[in-house]
Amino acid sequence: MAHSITLIPGDGIGPEVSAAARSVIEAAGVAVDWDVQTAGLEVARAGGNPLPDRVIDSIRANRFGLKGPCGTPIGGGFRSVNVTLRQTLDLYANVRPIKSLPRVEERFDVDMVIVRENTEGLYAGLELMIMPGVAQSIKLTTERSSRRIAEFAFRYAERHGRPWVTMVHKANIMKISDGLALETTRKVAPLHPTIELREMIVDAAAMVMVRNPNSLGVLVAENLYGDILSDLGAGLVGGLGFVPGANIGDDAAVFEAVHGTAPDLAGKGIANPTAMIQSAVMMLHHLGEKTAADAIQKAILRQYDERKVITGDIGGNAGTTAFTAELCRLVREIRETSG
Repeated sequence: MAHSITLIPGDGIGPEVSAAARSVIEAAGVAVDWDVQTAGLEVARAGGNPLPDRVIDSIRANRFGLKGPCGTPIGGGFRSVNVTLRQTLDLYANVRPIKSLPRVEERFDVDMVIVRENTEGLYAGLELMIMPGVAQSIKLTTERSSRRIAEFAFRYAERHGRPWVTMVHKANIMKISDGLALETTRKVAPLHPTIELREMIVDAAAMVMVRNPNSLGVLVAENLYGDILSDLGAGLVGGLGFVPGANIGDDAAVFEAVHGTAPDLAGKGIANPTAMIQSAVMMLHHLGEKTAADAIQKAILRQYDERKVITGDIGGNAGTTAFTAELCRLVREIRETSG
């Protein structure tokens, strides 16, 4: 039976990397009925809304989405497509595995996961102009959201065999808001006795990430801290073009490449689709398609290790099409030899 999945190709290089992900999923033997929905900057230019209701309705109906990078018009009162998706569908957990690929960024060997609260904090968008020249942004923290993101992080650690969760905070300064999040996490920890809770102030965590990132295990943080540390982590493994991402709620999940639209590369056939394909791997695991997901991941590791067909951003000369074709070949080969 085919899975029904919403596909948002996005802007810039989004359609190219989305097509690559579709090809690799097909090579892995997974049947999908794609519900293709356009969103982003080009849609806004044509119709005034970068995230039409039809896109939200599609994800609600299918419960799963795969999303390319989407642009948002600057000014004009438009909210970020990403933020709107997360808040409208209550996709409260942003999951960003940070894992090194062979021979990409050889100064580091990273294997950690960042779980970020996705709906509150400073990104709740609660801002006001108190008086001319004085602006205020309100950081929203609730016990409910602090509890469910902590629960998610501990359950993730249990499922993936990671022995500890590191709660990142700034409760030494923001004693009420971050204090609430920290205290709530401490209450959740005893419910998961096989997982150790560690605590770390966010600036110290940033330093540790560039010295010994694997010591953090599963890092859980509020929205802004998680956003910044996620990009720092991506830098340790070569950049945003190699890192997958997922936004997960109780009723829906959207998996996305976390890099930008790269309009200067669009249409040239040279974009690296790795982040989008690795996001598709996360989606397949979520769908229960473990065999297919494992085959794609093994193929990615082999392709990067062999370096025969790689894109120009890491020293190769292959374009998007050639890179994808080689990966599909490896996926089919792995499937055949494994069974």
